[in-house]
Amino acid sequence: MLQSLRGRLIIGVISLVVVGLVISDIATYAALRNSLISQLDDQLKTGHNAAISGLGGPNEGGGPPSGSSLPAGTVIELVSPTGTVLIAKSLAFPGSTPSTAAPVIPQPFPAATEKSPAIVTLTGTGGVPQFRTAMWPEDFFQGNEVVLAIPMTAMLSTLNQLIQLEALISLGVVVATAIIALLIIRLGLRPLEKMGAVAQDIAAGDLSRRVEPATGKTEIGRLGLALNGMLSQIESAFAERTASNSRLRRFVADASHELRTPLTSIRGYSEMLRRGAAESPADADLARRRIEEESIRMTGLVDDMLVLARLDQGRPLDQEPVDLQAIATDAVADARAVAPQREIKLVSPGPVVVNGDDTRLRQVLGNLVRNALVHTPSQTPIDVKLSTEDSIARLSVADHGPGLPAEDADRIFEPFYRADPSRSRDSGGAGLGLSIVSAVVTAHGGRVSVHQTEGGGATFEVHLPLAGT
Repeated sequence: MLQSLRGRLIIGVISLVVVGLVISDIATYAALRNSLISQLDDQLKTGHNAAISGLGGPNEGGGPPSGSSLPAGTVIELVSPTGTVLIAKSLAFPGSTPSTAAPVIPQPFPAATEKSPAIVTLTGTGGVPQFRTAMWPEDFFQGNEVVLAIPMTAMLSTLNQLIQLEALISLGVVVATAIIALLIIRLGLRPLEKMGAVAQDIAAGDLSRRVEPATGKTEIGRLGLALNGMLSQIESAFAERTASNSRLRRFVADASHELRTPLTSIRGYSEMLRRGAAESPADADLARRRIEEESIRMTGLVDDMLVLARLDQGRPLDQEPVDLQAIATDAVADARAVAPQREIKLVSPGPVVVNGDDTRLRQVLGNLVRNALVHTPSQTPIDVKLSTEDSIARLSVADHGPGLPAEDADRIFEPFYRADPSRSRDSGGAGLGLSIVSAVVTAHGGRVSVHQTEGGGATFEVHLPLAGT
């Protein structure tokens, strides 16, 4: 029980209640006892003349008649200095038998005077356990000690009843507190129990579960909000890890497939040379040319994969002012040199400066223009446009070819994905160009998208933050 939160809370609440009741009971008992003793002391003080009168002395000072203010059972004694009781009287109600109980007189007597009697509690005999007693020497009785003792039986009975009543009340309060605390704690901890059940489901693999309650109005509700936020992050992290692992496996498989083709060609032509292609100059020239071409293509493929790997690792890029207009001008000039029969236009409002890596940004625009050259008919025009809007540089490359189906547009930036799988690798590449475009643009804090060109074709649009923003 001590190991559970419910048990510790119940024990803590009951302990506090018990301590509070004990302190309250002791304080009540002490206050009542002091009050009753004070009343007895007042009776002893006002019974001075009654005691002297009861022993046969004069009623001085107009005090009350004999015994009129004193309770039944009050003992009045005259005691010699040696402790001998010379006179003893006990007050009784009319018609009742006087009590034989008497206080046990101590020796020596307590220090006292007639004006300042000694008031003490003495043990009693005759069935009376204690007497509240006033003692003083009286000159009228030749210095003998006058003893006025009121039995404390009624007071002790009242205190005993108080103790019994306090015990019963305290027991009832403790039991009621335990029951109410158990109910309240059980209701209060029920949300935590629900959270525990949900946590078990989540530990079993169901990351879509969420804890309840989740509200900012209560402490447990705020805990639920925090846990749900943490669970959402964990679920996202797991989903991202799963997607990343899936992409990695697909990347490795695709890379292996892409590298196998040139390696197979190189191996085949190498075997051709070994088997005697030297006897045929034409075959030897073909083998050497194809080995060189496949080596160059494989080198480019490896370089592209290294670029993607570095960008995926988050390696920092150069951050220098770069004029996109100059890059676009060079890319258009290169494209016109490669395809002089095409109409390739550049529209730019003037210099458009961004912070970035000049080499990688040239690679972005070069890949986009090459993609338009490779995947459209030879007479199809290409439009390159630069503009700025709300501190954003917008670079678009639009072609007027057959365009992209919707399912290809969603995957066009994945590594090794080719919208036209029938296209040969020699003409269509390995499918890494647009992946590099997306990775480079993202590393520069921008984004790239593709949509249909008005009138037909595909438009690739790059958004990059302008320098100084």
